Amino acid sequence: MMLIYSGPATGTAEEEPGGSFQDWVNYDKSVKEAGIWVSGESLADLTTATTVRVAPSGERTVTDGPFAETREILGGFYVIDVPDLDVALDWAARCPGSRGAGAVVVRPVAEFDI
Repeated sequence: MMLIYSGPATGTAEEEPGGSFQDWVNYDKSVKEAGIWVSGESLADLTTATTVRVAPSGERTVTDGPFAETREILGGFYVIDVPDLDVALDWAARCPGSRGAGAVVVRPVAEFDI
């Protein structure tokens, strides 16, 4: 799984990390044409986030906003099916989200024998 994080907002479109809309369209197309795409989504604006925490007592707290104070924002993800970590890292490096202040975190999806 590639988790795509954007850096802090800088205020102008020209300064925003992550490439243009067309860069994303092209990247999405290349992932799908390579036959490695499993799933992926762009997440809605951070202002739509809601966080749920449950205390040891079972009391639930619901708050508006992200789960942590952070400058990086999870903006979306791709699940890809590739043979090894090196190939996944190559695709992560091509991702527009890895540019500028952005980052792509690559993690394997856990498999459980149930």
